[in-house]
Amino acid sequence: MAAGADLLTTFRPTAGKRFFIGFDSDGCVFDTMEVKHKECFTPVTIWKWDLQAVSRYARECHEFVNLYSKWRGINRFPALVKTLEMLAERPQARARGFTLPNLEPLRNWMTGEKAMGNATLKKAVAASGDPVLKRTLEWSEGINTRVGEMVYGVPPFPGVRELLDKAKADCDMIVCSQTPTEALQREWHEHKIDGYVQLICGQEMGGKDEHLCGTCGGRYEPKNTLMIGDAFGDYKAAKAATCLFFPILPGYEDQSWQRLLTEAYPKFIGGTYAGSYQDGLIKEMDAILPETAPWEK
Repeated sequence: MAAGADLLTTFRPTAGKRFFIGFDSDGCVFDTMEVKHKECFTPVTIWKWDLQAVSRYARECHEFVNLYSKWRGINRFPALVKTLEMLAERPQARARGFTLPNLEPLRNWMTGEKAMGNATLKKAVAASGDPVLKRTLEWSEGINTRVGEMVYGVPPFPGVRELLDKAKADCDMIVCSQTPTEALQREWHEHKIDGYVQLICGQEMGGKDEHLCGTCGGRYEPKNTLMIGDAFGDYKAAKAATCLFFPILPGYEDQSWQRLLTEAYPKFIGGTYAGSYQDGLIKEMDAILPETAPWEK
Protein backbone atom coordinates (compact mmCIF):
# COMPACT_ATOMS: atom_id res chain seq x y z
CA MET A 1 0.00 0.00 0.00
CA ALA A 2 1.46 3.33 -1.03
CA ALA A 3 1.81 6.21 1.38
CA GLY A 4 1.87 9.95 0.85
CA ALA A 5 -0.13 13.05 1.54
CA ASP A 6 -1.31 13.13 -2.08
CA LEU A 7 -3.30 9.96 -1.38
CA LEU A 8 -5.63 11.98 0.83
CA THR A 9 -6.74 14.19 -2.04
CA THR A 10 -7.06 11.32 -4.52
CA PHE A 11 -9.07 9.10 -2.15
CA ARG A 12 -12.51 8.25 -3.52
CA PRO A 13 -15.40 6.19 -2.11
CA THR A 14 -15.65 2.61 -3.30
CA ALA A 15 -18.59 2.03 -5.63
CA GLY A 16 -21.62 0.92 -3.68
CA LYS A 17 -20.28 1.94 -0.25
CA ARG A 18 -22.05 4.82 1.52
CA PHE A 19 -20.29 4.57 4.89
CA PHE A 20 -16.81 5.51 6.12
CA ILE A 21 -14.88 4.55 9.27
CA GLY A 22 -11.52 5.91 10.46
CA PHE A 23 -9.59 3.90 13.05
CA ASP A 24 -6.93 5.12 15.41
CA SER A 25 -4.37 2.36 15.97
CA ASP A 26 -2.31 2.47 19.19
CA GLY A 27 -4.54 1.96 22.23
CA CYS A 28 -7.60 1.65 20.02
CA VAL A 29 -7.08 -1.28 17.64
CA PHE A 30 -3.93 -2.59 19.34
CA ASP A 31 -3.17 -2.80 23.06
CA THR A 32 0.22 -1.17 22.48
CA MET A 33 -0.01 2.15 24.33
CA GLU A 34 1.28 0.82 27.66
CA VAL A 35 4.20 -1.16 26.24
CA LYS A 36 5.25 1.57 23.81
CA HIS A 37 5.21 4.37 26.35
CA LYS A 38 6.40 2.56 29.48
CA GLU A 39 9.08 0.43 27.80
CA CYS A 40 10.09 2.63 24.86
CA PHE A 41 9.10 6.31 25.02
CA THR A 42 9.76 6.87 28.74
CA PRO A 43 13.24 5.25 28.95
CA VAL A 44 14.42 7.03 25.80
CA THR A 45 13.03 10.36 27.07
CA ILE A 46 14.90 9.99 30.36
CA TRP A 47 18.08 9.04 28.49
CA LYS A 48 18.07 11.60 25.68
CA TRP A 49 16.88 14.54 27.80
CA ASP A 50 19.19 13.81 30.79
CA LEU A 51 16.38 13.23 33.27
CA GLN A 52 18.12 10.55 35.31
CA ALA A 53 18.13 12.66 38.50
CA VAL A 54 14.36 13.18 38.25
CA SER A 55 13.44 9.92 36.53
CA ARG A 56 10.61 9.09 38.93
CA TYR A 57 8.85 12.41 38.33
CA ALA A 58 9.65 12.41 34.61
CA ARG A 59 8.05 8.98 34.29
CA GLU A 60 4.94 10.14 36.13
CA CYS A 61 4.62 13.22 33.91
CA HIS A 62 5.22 11.32 30.71
CA GLU A 63 2.70 8.62 31.52
CA PHE A 64 0.06 11.09 32.65
CA VAL A 65 0.36 13.16 29.47
CA ASN A 66 0.51 10.25 27.06
CA LEU A 67 -1.68 7.62 28.72
CA TYR A 68 -3.95 8.92 31.46
CA SER A 69 -5.04 12.44 30.54
CA LYS A 70 -6.91 14.44 27.95
CA TRP A 71 -3.62 14.75 26.04
CA ARG A 72 -3.50 10.99 25.48
CA GLY A 73 -2.68 10.12 21.89
CA ILE A 74 -1.35 13.50 20.73
CA ASN A 75 1.66 13.72 18.43
CA ARG A 76 4.92 12.83 20.19
CA PHE A 77 6.51 16.27 19.73
CA PRO A 78 3.89 18.41 21.49
CA ALA A 79 3.60 15.58 24.04
CA LEU A 80 7.32 15.93 24.77
CA VAL A 81 6.98 19.68 25.30
CA LYS A 82 3.97 19.18 27.57
CA THR A 83 5.81 16.51 29.58
CA LEU A 84 8.90 18.66 30.13
CA GLU A 85 6.82 21.73 31.01
CA MET A 86 4.81 19.72 33.52
CA LEU A 87 8.00 18.29 35.00
CA ALA A 88 9.47 21.79 35.39
CA GLU A 89 6.45 22.79 37.48
CA ARG A 90 6.98 20.02 40.04
CA PRO A 91 8.71 21.18 43.23
CA GLN A 92 10.42 17.80 43.66
CA ALA A 93 12.06 18.11 40.24
CA ARG A 94 13.19 21.69 40.87
CA ALA A 95 14.61 20.64 44.25
CA ARG A 96 16.75 18.09 42.40
CA GLY A 97 18.12 20.72 40.01
CA PHE A 98 15.87 20.25 37.01
CA THR A 99 15.17 23.32 34.89
CA LEU A 100 13.21 23.45 31.67
CA PRO A 101 15.59 23.12 28.70
CA ASN A 102 15.41 25.55 25.82
CA LEU A 103 12.50 24.30 23.72
CA GLU A 104 11.88 27.43 21.66
CA PRO A 105 13.33 26.04 18.40
CA LEU A 106 11.14 22.96 18.80
CA ARG A 107 8.06 25.08 19.49
CA ASN A 108 8.80 27.22 16.44
CA TRP A 109 9.20 24.14 14.24
CA MET A 110 5.91 22.68 15.52
CA THR A 111 4.11 25.94 14.82
CA GLY A 112 5.17 25.97 11.20
CA GLU A 113 5.02 22.24 10.42
CA LYS A 114 1.75 20.42 9.69
CA ALA A 115 3.25 16.96 9.17
CA MET A 116 5.26 16.59 12.37
CA GLY A 117 7.42 13.52 11.89
CA ASN A 118 11.04 12.47 11.64
CA ALA A 119 11.27 13.14 7.91
CA THR A 120 10.26 16.80 8.19
CA LEU A 121 12.29 17.26 11.37
CA LYS A 122 15.37 15.83 9.66
CA LYS A 123 15.00 18.45 6.92
CA ALA A 124 14.74 21.20 9.53
CA VAL A 125 17.89 19.95 11.25
CA ALA A 126 19.77 19.85 7.96
CA ALA A 127 18.64 23.36 7.08
CA SER A 128 19.27 24.98 10.46
CA GLY A 129 21.82 22.85 12.29
CA ASP A 130 19.93 23.76 15.46
CA PRO A 131 21.12 21.66 18.44
CA VAL A 132 17.66 21.52 20.05
CA LEU A 133 16.10 20.16 16.88
CA LYS A 134 19.01 17.74 16.49
CA ARG A 135 18.52 16.48 20.03
CA THR A 136 14.80 16.08 19.41
CA LEU A 137 15.47 14.09 16.25
CA GLU A 138 17.89 11.77 18.08
CA TRP A 139 15.24 11.27 20.76
CA SER A 140 12.53 10.49 18.21
CA GLU A 141 14.73 8.13 16.19
CA GLY A 142 15.76 6.40 19.41
CA ILE A 143 12.11 5.78 20.22
CA ASN A 144 11.45 4.31 16.78
CA THR A 145 14.43 1.99 17.13
CA ARG A 146 13.29 0.76 20.53
CA VAL A 147 9.69 0.29 19.37
CA GLY A 148 10.90 -1.70 16.36
CA GLU A 149 12.96 -3.96 18.59
CA MET A 150 10.41 -4.49 21.35
CA VAL A 151 6.85 -4.12 20.13
CA TYR A 152 5.67 -7.19 18.26
CA GLY A 153 3.22 -9.99 18.81
CA VAL A 154 0.56 -7.67 20.28
CA PRO A 155 -2.74 -8.71 18.64
CA PRO A 156 -5.75 -6.48 18.03
CA PHE A 157 -8.24 -6.17 20.88
CA PRO A 158 -10.96 -8.84 20.94
CA GLY A 159 -13.74 -7.67 18.66
CA VAL A 160 -11.58 -5.68 16.22
CA ARG A 161 -11.35 -8.37 13.57
CA GLU A 162 -15.06 -9.13 13.90
CA LEU A 163 -15.95 -5.45 13.40
CA LEU A 164 -13.65 -5.13 10.38
CA ASP A 165 -15.20 -8.23 8.85
CA LYS A 166 -18.74 -7.00 9.55
CA ALA A 167 -18.08 -3.51 8.16
CA LYS A 168 -16.20 -4.44 4.98
CA ALA A 169 -19.37 -4.85 2.92
CA ASP A 170 -20.75 -1.37 3.65
CA CYS A 171 -17.82 0.82 4.74
CA ASP A 172 -14.66 2.28 3.31
CA MET A 173 -12.09 2.21 6.11
CA ILE A 174 -8.78 3.93 6.82
CA VAL A 175 -6.20 4.01 9.61
CA CYS A 176 -5.94 7.51 11.07
CA SER A 177 -3.00 7.81 13.49
CA GLN A 178 -0.08 9.91 14.72
CA THR A 179 2.17 6.84 14.80
CA PRO A 180 4.86 6.72 12.06
CA THR A 181 3.40 5.15 8.92
CA GLU A 182 6.07 2.44 8.74
CA ALA A 183 5.15 1.15 12.20
CA LEU A 184 1.43 1.20 11.35
CA GLN A 185 1.95 -0.73 8.13
CA ARG A 186 4.12 -3.27 9.95
CA GLU A 187 1.65 -3.81 12.78
CA TRP A 188 -1.47 -4.04 10.59
CA HIS A 189 0.31 -6.40 8.18
CA GLU A 190 1.72 -8.56 11.00
CA HIS A 191 -1.81 -9.39 12.12
CA LYS A 192 -3.22 -9.64 8.59
CA ILE A 193 -5.80 -6.89 8.96
CA ASP A 194 -4.26 -4.36 6.56
CA GLY A 195 -6.35 -5.78 3.73
CA TYR A 196 -9.51 -4.39 5.30
CA VAL A 197 -8.48 -0.74 4.93
CA GLN A 198 -8.13 1.45 1.86
CA LEU A 199 -5.45 3.71 3.35
CA ILE A 200 -3.00 3.80 6.27
CA CYS A 201 -2.35 7.39 7.37
CA GLY A 202 0.48 8.10 9.81
CA GLN A 203 2.08 11.23 11.22
CA GLU A 204 3.91 11.98 7.96
CA MET A 205 0.54 12.64 6.29
CA GLY A 206 -0.48 15.37 8.71
CA GLY A 207 -2.80 15.45 11.69
CA LYS A 208 -5.80 13.19 12.19
CA ASP A 209 -8.14 16.02 11.26
CA GLU A 210 -6.31 16.33 7.93
CA HIS A 211 -6.55 12.58 7.37
CA LEU A 212 -10.32 12.65 7.90
CA CYS A 213 -11.05 15.90 6.08
CA GLY A 214 -8.90 14.79 3.16
CA THR A 215 -10.60 11.41 2.73
CA CYS A 216 -14.21 11.54 3.87
CA GLY A 217 -14.81 15.31 3.76
CA GLY A 218 -17.50 16.07 1.17
CA ARG A 219 -17.52 12.49 -0.13
CA TYR A 220 -19.94 10.88 2.32
CA GLU A 221 -22.91 12.17 4.25
CA PRO A 222 -21.66 13.24 7.71
CA LYS A 223 -24.13 10.86 9.41
CA ASN A 224 -22.45 8.02 7.50
CA THR A 225 -18.92 8.78 8.75
CA LEU A 226 -17.43 7.52 12.02
CA MET A 227 -14.08 7.93 13.77
CA ILE A 228 -13.12 5.27 16.33
CA GLY A 229 -10.46 6.32 18.84
CA ASP A 230 -9.31 6.20 22.43
CA ALA A 231 -8.44 9.84 23.06
CA PHE A 232 -9.81 13.37 22.91
CA GLY A 233 -7.53 14.15 19.97
CA ASP A 234 -9.51 11.58 17.99
CA TYR A 235 -12.78 13.22 19.04
CA LYS A 236 -11.51 16.67 18.03
CA ALA A 237 -10.39 15.33 14.65
CA ALA A 238 -13.82 13.77 14.15
CA LYS A 239 -15.54 17.07 14.96
CA ALA A 240 -13.28 18.95 12.55
CA ALA A 241 -14.32 16.56 9.78
CA THR A 242 -18.01 16.48 10.88
CA CYS A 243 -17.67 12.77 11.62
CA LEU A 244 -19.45 10.87 14.35
CA PHE A 245 -17.21 9.51 17.10
CA PHE A 246 -17.05 6.27 19.08
CA PRO A 247 -14.65 6.09 22.07
CA ILE A 248 -12.64 3.02 22.96
CA LEU A 249 -12.42 3.74 26.69
CA PRO A 250 -8.92 3.36 28.18
CA GLY A 251 -9.01 0.52 30.70
CA TYR A 252 -12.28 -0.79 29.24
CA GLU A 253 -11.15 -1.59 25.72
CA ASP A 254 -12.59 -5.13 25.50
CA GLN A 255 -15.99 -3.93 26.72
CA SER A 256 -15.89 -0.98 24.32
CA TRP A 257 -15.27 -3.19 21.29
CA GLN A 258 -18.11 -5.50 22.29
CA ARG A 259 -20.43 -2.50 22.67
CA LEU A 260 -19.34 -1.24 19.27
CA LEU A 261 -20.06 -4.61 17.68
CA THR A 262 -23.41 -5.29 19.26
CA GLU A 263 -24.85 -1.82 19.87
CA ALA A 264 -23.06 1.16 18.34
CA TYR A 265 -22.30 -0.18 14.86
CA PRO A 266 -25.93 -1.20 14.21
CA LYS A 267 -27.00 2.29 15.33
CA PHE A 268 -24.42 3.85 13.00
CA ILE A 269 -25.58 1.83 9.98
CA GLY A 270 -29.21 2.39 10.98
CA GLY A 271 -28.87 6.17 11.23
CA THR A 272 -29.69 6.45 14.97
CA TYR A 273 -26.18 7.02 16.35
CA ALA A 274 -25.98 10.82 16.50
CA GLY A 275 -27.42 12.82 19.37
CA SER A 276 -28.02 11.54 22.88
CA TYR A 277 -26.43 8.14 22.28
CA GLN A 278 -23.11 9.59 21.09
CA ASP A 279 -23.21 12.32 23.77
CA GLY A 280 -23.46 9.70 26.51
CA LEU A 281 -20.39 7.87 25.20
CA ILE A 282 -18.32 11.05 25.11
CA LYS A 283 -19.30 11.84 28.71
CA GLU A 284 -17.96 8.46 29.74
CA MET A 285 -14.59 9.20 28.10
CA ASP A 286 -14.50 12.66 29.70
CA ALA A 287 -14.85 11.06 33.14
CA ILE A 288 -11.98 8.64 32.48
CA LEU A 289 -9.41 11.09 31.06
CA PRO A 290 -8.78 14.08 33.40
CA GLU A 291 -6.92 17.30 32.75
CA THR A 292 -5.51 17.65 36.29
CA ALA A 293 -2.66 15.33 37.33
CA PRO A 294 -3.07 13.35 40.57
CA TRP A 295 -0.17 15.19 42.25
CA GLU A 296 -1.81 18.58 41.52
CA LYS A 297 -4.93 17.82 43.53
